[in-house]
Amino acid sequence: METLDGLGYITAGFSFLVLGMVVFAHAWFTFLMTWVAGVLPAALTLIHDLLLVVILLELFRTIINFLKTHVITLEPFLYICIIASTRRILTMGAETAYSEHLTTELFHRYLLDVGVNVLVIVALVLAVFLARKAGQPARL
Repeated sequence: METLDGLGYITAGFSFLVLGMVVFAHAWFTFLMTWVAGVLPAALTLIHDLLLVVILLELFRTIINFLKTHVITLEPFLYICIIASTRRILTMGAETAYSEHLTTELFHRYLLDVGVNVLVIVALVLAVFLARKAGQPARL
């Protein structure tokens, strides 16, 4: 059963790695195809996609670390959440900046969304700081 468990982690990790490479290639292909229409939207989309690649690679690295140590640490998941919140802020910012029908209500919803994500990022950074200050990585 442990062998099957290990094979499951290996195939999941390999899948994260392959998906990361596919998303990376697709992100650059999309950027090169759309930059003529507008550099800023193309760059924002590229940044958004590259942050997804970082998340996938962080998951891959977490699985590799687990296979080596048989311990799941908390910090990689905190980093993934920080990156995901940053992606959300960038996505909402790009959608709001290029929205043709931006109302006051939508703008206030955008500000609330950004504010919540900033608070989440601050809380997660504080959690990383506390986990490191404790002297050893927090474990799940």
